[in-house]
Amino acid sequence: MQGNIVQINVSNGGMPKLPVPEAEVHRLGLGNDVHAHPHIHGGPNKAVLIITEEGIDELKSQGFPVYPGAMGENLTLAGVAENELWIGDVLRFPGCQLAVSEPRFPCFKFNAAMGFRHAAKLMIESAWCGTYLAVRVPGTIAAGQSFSVVPGPREVGIAELFRARMSRAAAS
Repeated sequence: MQGNIVQINVSNGGMPKLPVPEAEVHRLGLGNDVHAHPHIHGGPNKAVLIITEEGIDELKSQGFPVYPGAMGENLTLAGVAENELWIGDVLRFPGCQLAVSEPRFPCFKFNAAMGFRHAAKLMIESAWCGTYLAVRVPGTIAAGQSFSVVPGPREVGIAELFRARMSRAAAS
């Protein structure tokens, strides 16, 4: 499976993130990107947040006011859908490698950051949530670059894990 980087986004903390043409990739994320709450939205397993063009299109079709960078993602990707990603898959870019680590779950501030009170509910219903990546090989990335997906063990999918956690949360 192959795709390309549509947009790279960074911020000084929070959402939305703003586009940049390229970025350095470090163990804890992209250069010049600040996580507002690094104990929740950061660390080695949550270094980079992606959303796919397919995810953005699906959310828009449900009335979600979203565009690249709006949901706090660092990379907007084309050519791959979240429901095609599995924990442990590696996205191999020309200058770095990133591994799929976990789905993004909406936090208590998500509705406010998105500007409407049903944002988290729509995300949960659609399961187009975004995906966190861990940095396997640091380096650089640039908008327009292509990447390939190297399959991991294919035991747990992003959408499957997201739905399972959200159904447990709803049951409690």
